[in-house]
Amino acid sequence: MRVTVDLDMCASTGGCAQTCPEVFEIRDDGYLYVLIEEPPVELHDRVRDAADLCPTAAIELTES
Repeated sequence: MRVTVDLDMCASTGGCAQTCPEVFEIRDDGYLYVLIEEPPVELHDRVRDAADLCPTAAIELTES
């Protein structure tokens, strides 16, 4: 799995960072950062949950 975020669409609501903080982080500058672009398989379910929760559909997952 590969994680990408369309930063033009991202509203930085933080739901993804709450759901999977190992992969997503909202920093003090208010922007979302992807910490692990290719997360380990044990995080895949939580990453999918985070993408599903995104109100702007800014998180794109490419399954490998």
